[in-house]
Amino acid sequence: MIFEVIERSLRQPNRVIPVEALLGNCDGSRMPEVIATQLTPAIAQKLVEVCPTMAFRIEEHDRRPRLKLSYGECIGCGRCFEPSDRAVVAAKSFYLCGHAKDRLVRIWDIESRSEVTPLQPEPKAARGQIDSLFGRALNIRQLDSGSCNGCEAEITALTNPYYDLERFGIHFVASPKHADMLLVTGPVTRNMANAVKATYEAVPFPKLVVAVGACGCSGGIFVSSHAVVGPVEAVIPVDGYIPGCPPTPAMLVTGILEVLRRCTAKTVHRSSDRLGPSSNDEP
Repeated sequence: MIFEVIERSLRQPNRVIPVEALLGNCDGSRMPEVIATQLTPAIAQKLVEVCPTMAFRIEEHDRRPRLKLSYGECIGCGRCFEPSDRAVVAAKSFYLCGHAKDRLVRIWDIESRSEVTPLQPEPKAARGQIDSLFGRALNIRQLDSGSCNGCEAEITALTNPYYDLERFGIHFVASPKHADMLLVTGPVTRNMANAVKATYEAVPFPKLVVAVGACGCSGGIFVSSHAVVGPVEAVIPVDGYIPGCPPTPAMLVTGILEVLRRCTAKTVHRSSDRLGPSSNDEP
């Protein structure tokens, strides 16, 4: 019986999602995408009013109103979809995972119905980038600083056969002493602040920190609670942010590889600066 099951399983086609379909995919996350051509002052005002975390804001710039959306504060509740009259829809792709916090903000000019912030390039990732930064593997220690466990459920899915995170040479480890990266979820609660600091100090250099989810990025809906210190950056330095409530496994992979890409590029740049111009360079 058991051999029949194994034989049937081996005959099944490969179900692993290809990298091309994985990177930048945010389907199911309910992250909002603003259709600039449909935007009006009335709709912009409605978006500000219905947003529970004030992710949408209207600001003046040169006496012109602008709509500002901070994905780090967005919890993907979907309340902005209905009153927007199709000016806001659920995004199918999202390329801001793994960037610095200021890159999680998009701005639209309401009068001209156009986006002010430049479009982000699609993420590019290669196994060689991981190898060049950490050798043959990237070891991740996942740290819960006060999460509701929504992000943990998505992180756990990364290890299943469909997403198969280990094909990138990325592994989860039990001890921060064996880790290269901290994947931190949740707002930092007061009783976890010292533990977060101690875990960060236990990770050897070079080390990376990624804040996961709306709570990790901005504190989310708990930011004003007396039991919360704040987002992850309030306690330890953060190298990249992955928004969402919770982010999908595809968004997590996109963010992790984007942080690696940025870190690799920075390391190469610093190394070239130390070496100075080569003998073949013109004076």
